[in-house]
Amino acid sequence: MKPRTKMAVAVLAGSLAAASAVYLAAGIRAVRTYAQALPAHQLPKSQGGNVVVQLCDGQTTAEIPGLKPGQRMTRAQALEFSRKLMAEWQRKHPDRGWVMAQAKNPGAAQAPAGSAAGGSGKGRETIAGPGTSSAAKFKSQQGDTYASFHERDFVIWKAQTDTFVEQGNKIFHSAQLLGSTIGVSCDMCHPNAANTHPETYPKYQEQLQRVALLRDMINWCIENPVRGATLAPDDPKMRALEAYILAQRKGVPLAYGKH
Repeated sequence: MKPRTKMAVAVLAGSLAAASAVYLAAGIRAVRTYAQALPAHQLPKSQGGNVVVQLCDGQTTAEIPGLKPGQRMTRAQALEFSRKLMAEWQRKHPDRGWVMAQAKNPGAAQAPAGSAAGGSGKGRETIAGPGTSSAAKFKSQQGDTYASFHERDFVIWKAQTDTFVEQGNKIFHSAQLLGSTIGVSCDMCHPNAANTHPETYPKYQEQLQRVALLRDMINWCIENPVRGATLAPDDPKMRALEAYILAQRKGVPLAYGKH
């Protein structure tokens, strides 16, 4: 190889190495940014030594009269306090309505048309077996997993999906299952998962100071207004909560990044 050619190759290799180093460093910074812990929730000091709670907007706060650190409200008390807190938020934002969930039946997955599943005397679903005439109506196709589904498979799918979403429904409405230390549950500020808008994630959230996924916002609410411990991404409770919230917005177009 000629000297000039060797020099050109060396210069090119050096440039590529430098560019790779810059790109790698930027990637590492991005990963660290999104892997960092949620920002600390700054609360104003209590005027009477009571518990202070802040909404998930990171701004609206209120002191719970008579509730000392370590004490827990009854559901009725927590619901009344949550309503007052939401009323304060609405007073500050008169132009923003509180959108209710669209789904009438939470998590009601659709069964295939002509489903033959019925109820027995004990209230259990009757599932047609592979050799029955109803299952024979669905033709199997070689090499296509979903095309080989029988009616029995759809019934199982619907039952499992509905059960999973219903688990999320129970957690969403239970301060105890959420691990709240003050008796607050998600539904007190978000009836039927109202105004959670899962279809708009991922999006930048000012209170998180980064682009967030739905699970990030769920954890923010659990840690702050609910006053519980955050959940791991693969925690069954987190997965069930995501399923329930998404089920409430069935049919709404995806619009990631929308505020």
